[in-house]
Amino acid sequence: MVNLDNVERKSSFIVVRSSGVKMDDGLYRFGGRADHLVTNAVAEKADTPAAAAASKPGHELLLFEALREGLDEEMERDARVCVMGEDVGHYGGSYKVTRGLAQKYGDLRVLDTPIAENSFTGMGIGAAMTGLRPIIEGMNMGFLLLAFNQISNNCGMLHYTSGGQFKIPVVIRGPGGVGRQLGAEHSQRLESYFQSIPGIQMVACSTPYNAKGLMKAAIRSDNPVILFEHVLLYNLKERIPDEEYVLNLEEAEMVRPGEHVTILTYSRMRYHVMQAAKTLVNKGYDPEVIDIRSLKPFDLYTIGNSIKKTHRVLIVEECMRTGGIGASLTAAITENFHDYLDAPIVCLSSQDVPTPYAGTLEEWTVVQPAQIVAAVEQLCR
Repeated sequence: MVNLDNVERKSSFIVVRSSGVKMDDGLYRFGGRADHLVTNAVAEKADTPAAAAASKPGHELLLFEALREGLDEEMERDARVCVMGEDVGHYGGSYKVTRGLAQKYGDLRVLDTPIAENSFTGMGIGAAMTGLRPIIEGMNMGFLLLAFNQISNNCGMLHYTSGGQFKIPVVIRGPGGVGRQLGAEHSQRLESYFQSIPGIQMVACSTPYNAKGLMKAAIRSDNPVILFEHVLLYNLKERIPDEEYVLNLEEAEMVRPGEHVTILTYSRMRYHVMQAAKTLVNKGYDPEVIDIRSLKPFDLYTIGNSIKKTHRVLIVEECMRTGGIGASLTAAITENFHDYLDAPIVCLSSQDVPTPYAGTLEEWTVVQPAQIVAAVEQLCR
């Protein structure tokens, strides 16, 4: 499993596609920050056993490529699908999710906008009201705070306040989370901000497979959907099916079955949890790991069945502790499954402080694998 904390920083890297063609490192510098975004899962060297992987069905994609493939397929399938945001056109987006789409579909369906989040978010919501299916990209999720009025008062409520006359089939997506020394304003986790808005669904991708499947499902949904992407996961590589697939927006993923404790997580913390799980297994514990994926609504069916089996719950999130997803999930579990719990719910969250720029301090604000191991040991005593 990928260790996202012990990443060696390099000034350049090589991506090898499943075809074996090396791509120039300059293509993926993403605004000059590539050295801070590389993970251990980015590339295969020529001497690795890539031939064995190539023999499996499907094709290998990085997460940002999987998002682009899903977007491309939906734009080809439905002429109403369009994209708008800062630098999404000929530049291809700040993380290259829309690279090549402007050349294929034209400037009207892949629309470069001014640096005015409130304006182009409102424009996208208006376009959705008229029958289009816009994808609105926030260059950084933190910037979408400038469009909070449009997202909350318009996007989430217009279907209701219009008496059902309008649907708002819009997708709002972009990078967020704690990166590599991106500073407080570029390390926002806005899921806690948006979760209380009525009428909005929220999902978080964590692998190339679910990134593509959730993107396609979000575009096809008649509800407004916010798709959270983590800035450190764009370069994760995975083999995904050649055939078309669409995931359920309201379904969690069973990552690792187990018997002793249920660990609920999402996004980047999935990899911290799986790193901790290796240590826990070596110590004799059998954790069950669930990537909740749907941040609103929660998949209480999958979560509840796990709790009825393990009777212990640990929540691991990168969101802030106060008012975060973990707090809402704790409340939902307490209300629905309290009688099945043999121990209090434990929630590990980021500290309620602005994310420091200094790398060592930044790490201290986010949950680390050692903390997860200690929490499970405490729960299972």
